[in-house]
Amino acid sequence: MVNFGQIQRLEHLPAKIAATIGQEIAAGRLKGGEKLPTEHELAKTFGVSRSVVREAIAQLRNEGLLDTRQGVGAFVLETQRRPVIRIDSMDLSNPESFRSLFQLRMPLEVEAAGLAALHHTAEDLQRLDDALGIMRDMDTRWTTEGMQADLAFHCALAQGTQNEYYSMFVGFVGEKIANTIAVARARAELETIVQLTVDEHTAIRDAVALGDMMQARTAMRAHILGAASRLGLQVDSPTDDAKRDCDA
Repeated sequence: MVNFGQIQRLEHLPAKIAATIGQEIAAGRLKGGEKLPTEHELAKTFGVSRSVVREAIAQLRNEGLLDTRQGVGAFVLETQRRPVIRIDSMDLSNPESFRSLFQLRMPLEVEAAGLAALHHTAEDLQRLDDALGIMRDMDTRWTTEGMQADLAFHCALAQGTQNEYYSMFVGFVGEKIANTIAVARARAELETIVQLTVDEHTAIRDAVALGDMMQARTAMRAHILGAASRLGLQVDSPTDDAKRDCDA
């Protein structure tokens, strides 16, 4: 069995563990078809709880590196079955790579917000409201559940575009977006950042509900820029006015 060694307690343990296992897969020390140790064994090896290991395995499954089978365990996918494109969690320890992820989110999610304002259904809006409700709740907003609701909001917004490719790509970077949420909370004054995040998401939701494409895009841009600034990142973003001038 691969000897992973205990992991240091850094900002987001599931992402760190997922990255460590991912490196073993990339290096060929964990081969296609090989079964991972049990959650209990991995938790003991890494010195973390089983829930942390479970979240790391879910991340690797979403990235297309593992196949999980109910009641059996997690298996490394064969090379030919893995996605051509993936974002390694370890890359995000590099500030420039972290900034690049935000730069990717900018056009993707700003345009998704605008399209969702035009094409969302009542069910899409309800999903946004459900996620916001958890983010606003004083009992859950500070917890992992609150962070998961934050990600669910972004995924629901992508679904509201009625364009399967937006949902696909937002889902693809979703786990990495979750990592940015976790890191942002770890590095800032928690009460302040959570309230700012709720306010920004509320502005996006209200613009979508009104069917205001430009306001939805503006609100999403403000949220991504705000999140980046709270991490000390500078993200380039043309304003809608500037884009209209270029189009003209």
